[in-house]
Amino acid sequence: MRYHSTRGTAPAVPIGEAIAAGLAPDGGLYVPASLPRLDPAAFDPHGTLADTAATLLTPFFTGDALADQLPAICVEALTFDTPLRALPAHPHTTMLELFHGPTSAFKDVGARFLAACLRRLPRRDARPLTILVATSGDTGAAVAAAFHRQPHVRVVILYPDGLVSPRQAHQLGCFGDNVTALRVAGRFDDCQRMVKAALNDAELQADVPLSSANSISLGRLLPQMSYYAHAALGWGRDHGTPLNFIVPTGNLGNALACLWVREMGLPVGEVRLACNANATLPEFFAGADYRPREAVATLANAMDVGAPSNFKRLRWTFPNESALRRLLQAHSVDDATIRRTIATHAREHGEVFCPHAATAMHLLDRLRAEGDEAPWAVVATAHPAKFDSVVEPLLGHPLDVPPALAAMLTRPARAEPLPANDKALETWLSSHRRDASRSN
Repeated sequence: MRYHSTRGTAPAVPIGEAIAAGLAPDGGLYVPASLPRLDPAAFDPHGTLADTAATLLTPFFTGDALADQLPAICVEALTFDTPLRALPAHPHTTMLELFHGPTSAFKDVGARFLAACLRRLPRRDARPLTILVATSGDTGAAVAAAFHRQPHVRVVILYPDGLVSPRQAHQLGCFGDNVTALRVAGRFDDCQRMVKAALNDAELQADVPLSSANSISLGRLLPQMSYYAHAALGWGRDHGTPLNFIVPTGNLGNALACLWVREMGLPVGEVRLACNANATLPEFFAGADYRPREAVATLANAMDVGAPSNFKRLRWTFPNESALRRLLQAHSVDDATIRRTIATHAREHGEVFCPHAATAMHLLDRLRAEGDEAPWAVVATAHPAKFDSVVEPLLGHPLDVPPALAAMLTRPARAEPLPANDKALETWLSSHRRDASRSN
């Protein structure tokens, strides 16, 4: 299969080249020539998540040098479970738990898959590759963990200073070695813009070889489809019906992965998007023009995105705007409602959610109050212990911390300050290229 840019002016490339580049040379996002259709019967009913991923992704890698290694890539990356857990107090409701990886967030799936791919891709340039990451909280730590101490690779993480949780910030700065965290004096959208500008700068790329590990990278987006496929196939075999999903979303990568699984013919039913107070998507799906804007800070900080990158891929998938609005709904959930949802479910049902999962749980509560009895899966994207400063005051007691996260919190952490402008990142990358060579 070949991959095209959403802007339509870059040459089509195989998947390995698209993964290595991150962003297309014309500034667009890579998309497949078409989404393949798959028969649910093609999947091993007793297979692991890695088995599901290998079957699901095979058509996307056909004809590429990585195709023969895809099963090994999946096994290497997907070493933890993404269980679909029943919520006993909520009939017809499950929670898709995506926080059992090494950094306690769903981003571990895509980051580890991307790292496994890049390790196998030949490089013509002997200089270290710099992986640029803009993060609103969880992406950076997942990418850092996936590439930590990997030879000939440097990771540079940009995050909005003061706009991630304290534990997220500590994770971002605790790796050292070939990982550098830059705390940007701005918002996530500034970080994202700076990364895209660097990737699009041919002169800078000639000086410092660059790639991306954000959800603009197909190497991140494609494997995220695997846990939706695995959950939906298992539910379909057991219950004979499609499974509906409520997905917390900011940059649209996780939600798009779910939608692509449905478009490929697997048993995903309705998909609803849960957003925080950043209303770009809810306003669009309510009928307004698409209007990206500066992000506002919320308790669900990993979703603090005012200009979601993957909207371009969403429009490629559903080019008819009216049809897109009929297929999908997005809803805003404010901070007061996030707090109330966390506190109420903990008190009444003993269930503890992170602020992002709480936005999805609030949508589920609304559906049930309206009489909806369909099977819904609420997607939990991060462990609540990553947001102790928000969650623990609502519970009145400390949360247990997953062992991997606890180990990271014992390490010293450091991040360098950076102004929120494109030139500042360009200057930093150029001035530190010798450091990259020495670290490898």
